[in-house]
Amino acid sequence: MLMKKTTPALLAIFLLACIPLLAQEESTDKEKIKKGWSFGAIPVVAYDSDIGFKYGGLVNFYDYGDGSNYPKYDQSIYLEWSRTTKGSGINQFTYDSEKLIPGVRMLAEASYLTEKALDFYGFNGYNAYYNSSFEDQDDLANYKSRMFYRMDRSMLRLKTDFIGKLPVENLKWFGGVEFYNNKIDTVDIGNLNKGKTEDLLPAIGGGLYGDFVNWGLIPTDQVDGGNTTLFKLGAIYDTRDNEPNPMKGIWTELQFLAAPGFLSNDYGYTRMALTHRQYFTLVPKALSLAYRVSYQAKLSGTMPFYMLPFVFNSTPQLTRDGLGGAKTMRGILRNRVVGEDFVYANAELRWKVLRTVVLNQNFYIALAGFADAGMVTGKYELPSVTDPDAITWLAQSEDESLHISYGAGVHFALNDNFIVTVDYGLAADKRDGDSGMYIGLNFLF
Repeated sequence: MLMKKTTPALLAIFLLACIPLLAQEESTDKEKIKKGWSFGAIPVVAYDSDIGFKYGGLVNFYDYGDGSNYPKYDQSIYLEWSRTTKGSGINQFTYDSEKLIPGVRMLAEASYLTEKALDFYGFNGYNAYYNSSFEDQDDLANYKSRMFYRMDRSMLRLKTDFIGKLPVENLKWFGGVEFYNNKIDTVDIGNLNKGKTEDLLPAIGGGLYGDFVNWGLIPTDQVDGGNTTLFKLGAIYDTRDNEPNPMKGIWTELQFLAAPGFLSNDYGYTRMALTHRQYFTLVPKALSLAYRVSYQAKLSGTMPFYMLPFVFNSTPQLTRDGLGGAKTMRGILRNRVVGEDFVYANAELRWKVLRTVVLNQNFYIALAGFADAGMVTGKYELPSVTDPDAITWLAQSEDESLHISYGAGVHFALNDNFIVTVDYGLAADKRDGDSGMYIGLNFLF
């Protein structure tokens, strides 16, 4: 469903600056070899009639050292801060360095994310019944609330990852730890209605999430969220020629994740994540084909429902919410595909249509066409229920199958690392929504 609740009045998303702070540069052909520090920044201004006016921005600093490894950087600092007038917000800091610990790449993250209207559709893909008319206020016969498939979540995430070389060429070890504190609630309709000329109808009973709680489909000790500490260990094989937008090479990673029950975790479990990415040059320096395939699954233990919708990647990519949306399956509703085990894949054709130097900064524009797909391969088992409304709801479920989307994007890159991306995706099946536009940083993978 194209979000009728949203007026995507994106007033500004452009490059504010990319100014070298320690500017000694040498040119090779048309490109400049960057040295020292530079940065890029974009403001984000948007409006959503339900969650309010969004304002803020982000900035990414890069240290290229003496320039001998350009376009690779020695270290980077990423800062993002944004708010909406109804209480949603992003507070994020990441530090990525191969300089702090010699021979080891480290990425540290501290994020506090508040979402007043986070998508919640249930579990197991098409097993979770979705009816877009429940959110469509023009459908008077079926409309419930624009917040029916929404919940409230505040999340603190702290993360540190390390990557180091192994004796085998291109093979690396990977380890890290992540901490999550999730606080879950139904949507605060009263807060979202503040300042509105036309009140947002309440999702009776707290919407679908409230129904799941009342029906006993959410364990009572998980209703309000909880804490999780994850330890990660794995290996990476990497032959890419360039990290931000490779033209050739592969990246294959296998990682195991453990949440020990004795370590202040509300639940103990183990998971694995296997991801393969490959890049092919079709036209040197101009046209490439890239694809990614990932399988992630529970190995043992019990996972709380609030830890299901996460996709794990190794440094420098961050942990993402589940399948659907900007970073996994563009055009499909965010968190539409949630289960204990899942597989997803992406394919992109990338064409650099313009390369030049602007104000001493390397700059290129790339166009992309893409296709995304994924599905649940291992179900999250729901408890048995006796409530007749719950039985009726669950009886509307359908067999899970492949979720597919497709679309196109445009990318604006400064100094090969600061990349502003605009993607537009279409869902192939109306049960997954309609379409979505996404503006952010970096290629998908």
